[in-house]
Amino acid sequence: MNYKSTRNSGIRVSASQAIAQGISAEGGLFVPENFPHYSHTDLLELARCGYTERAACILSAFLSDFTAEEIQECVTAAYTNGKFEKDIPAPITSLKNGMQMLELWHGPTCAFKDMALQLLPHLLTKSLKKIHSSKTALILVATSGDTGKAALEGFKDVDGTLIQVFYPQNGVSPMQKRQMCTQEGSNVAVCAIEGNFDDAQTGVKRIFTDPEIKQLLEQNKILFSSANSINWGRLLPQIVYYFSAYCDLLANDTIKCAGEKINVVVPTGNFGNILAAYYAKKMGLPVHKLICASNSNNVLTEFINTGVYNRKREFHTTISPSMDILVSSNLERLLYDLTENDSERVVGWMKELAANGRYQVGDDVLCPLHELFYAGYCDDEETKEAIKELYDSEHYLCDTHTAVAANVYQQYVKNSKDTETVSVIVSTASPYKFADSVLSAVSDQYQKDEPEFDKIQKLSELTGTAVPPQIAELQAKTVRFGTICSRENMKEIVLKTAKIEPQA
Repeated sequence: MNYKSTRNSGIRVSASQAIAQGISAEGGLFVPENFPHYSHTDLLELARCGYTERAACILSAFLSDFTAEEIQECVTAAYTNGKFEKDIPAPITSLKNGMQMLELWHGPTCAFKDMALQLLPHLLTKSLKKIHSSKTALILVATSGDTGKAALEGFKDVDGTLIQVFYPQNGVSPMQKRQMCTQEGSNVAVCAIEGNFDDAQTGVKRIFTDPEIKQLLEQNKILFSSANSINWGRLLPQIVYYFSAYCDLLANDTIKCAGEKINVVVPTGNFGNILAAYYAKKMGLPVHKLICASNSNNVLTEFINTGVYNRKREFHTTISPSMDILVSSNLERLLYDLTENDSERVVGWMKELAANGRYQVGDDVLCPLHELFYAGYCDDEETKEAIKELYDSEHYLCDTHTAVAANVYQQYVKNSKDTETVSVIVSTASPYKFADSVLSAVSDQYQKDEPEFDKIQKLSELTGTAVPPQIAELQAKTVRFGTICSRENMKEIVLKTAKIEPQA
């Protein structure tokens, strides 16, 4: 299995090269040259397995330059030995209203990014050895909140790596910020930027392709890699939990036979999480509709509904900050797939986006978009109403991103009249990462100016739910990182992390 670039279909690299490099030299994203297919019989066999076996099976189809033993080492290190609560990485909670909540937040940082970022460091270090690189990998991360902490935790003190995380100064929750700024590890660095997530993401992509920085890194035996979902090694593990969810539904008789279709509802901003679900469908997972849920930054909703991608709009800072994104990187991979790997068309759209802030696809792309996806969005008030409704009716406490998915799913049911299809709601974070907003949604006792950890305690007492120890322990941790830089100075921060003096 080799990998092509979305911006140059002539490129062919191995899986290990794609993972080590993170992004193609011309700025394209790596995609597999073909996709394996899983039959209904395969799904029945996977339903009898645990999560690590399912992960090993799916990864092996894409990582052809890894041995079976190497893949098993990676998934065992990532998903066992207490990394996830009860050693069950992706449990499903069935609600009385029929929603199947796929809870992806029982890992070290209480967010779905752990599902991939506990695995990626093992894949990356093995990939570097396979391409015979003795260089240090400098992991660059732009985060809207959850990826940063999950990447920092995953790469903490991993030999041969450095990691630099950038986050928007006023664009993450207090708990997300505290998680990052108290991070332990000798190889980690965190910096806030004056701007939003799109500014951070654009800055990181620019640094990746900067010839001067590349030369300096080469001279110092350092190479760039990424822990964002632009890296195939981050996206691939996310495919696994969709297969695993289906297998669990089969095993517990929620769906009666292999082949019965499900809906998948994903709150997303950068499009990686729902792209993984699309790839799972492409690989034979029986999915009826992919439901894309956005907050007030509804650029994806408009694109799926109209074919127009327009980032030139008001940016909203919302209570679901991990989705506060106007440039959705992974959409490029979907466009490449829907155009049957036409990299020239993809390059054209990306140039239009960079130059004009918008592009528009034709009916040949829009028609399959409508067939595959449903898209909706909701604002902060509707998000809070969804949190309260789920808590009052189901005694189920969810975070602000999961609530967006629940709201958009109800929109889908109302518009489509589809009440029969089993629907999996992707629950992406613990409610305690967004305690302020969740508490204000479910309690009349909410006081905005209360200290954050007082709100966490009050939310626990009110709802009878336990504060995750990973959250509770943060109160006593020392803040290590407080640097703030402009978008223009990100380059200097990266060189400082790499201990490289900029050229005069």
